[in-house]
Amino acid sequence: MPRKKSPTLTEAEYRLMQVLWDRDESSVADVVEAIGDPPLAYNTVLTTMRILEQKGYVRHKAVGRAFIYHTVVARDEAQRSVVAHVLSRFFDGSPRELVLNLLESEAVDDAELDRLRELLDKARSEQ
Repeated sequence: MPRKKSPTLTEAEYRLMQVLWDRDESSVADVVEAIGDPPLAYNTVLTTMRILEQKGYVRHKAVGRAFIYHTVVARDEAQRSVVAHVLSRFFDGSPRELVLNLLESEAVDDAELDRLRELLDKARSEQ
């Protein structure tokens, strides 16, 4: 039975997207060279780029014999998509439950708490 398509980026897809977000556009060979450790084979990167294109994260243009890929989805948009997926899957769509879970399970320093207070105050004033 084939594996279910991931609604968000898989770990391998995310690694490639990081290269593309940092470089704006790249060929498969450029991504293979930039990917770092652990290295990925050319065919693996090519297959993953095609999957990213099917998912709507990247597009390509032909330049000579090479395909040059560029992102269609911005990094912050992909992050919001992952958060929305986590919210719906694990927290019944409740941002409150997600935030409470994070605050209860993670150490939060004073600077982060100050930033959270600013965001909460801004949200309250906008209501």
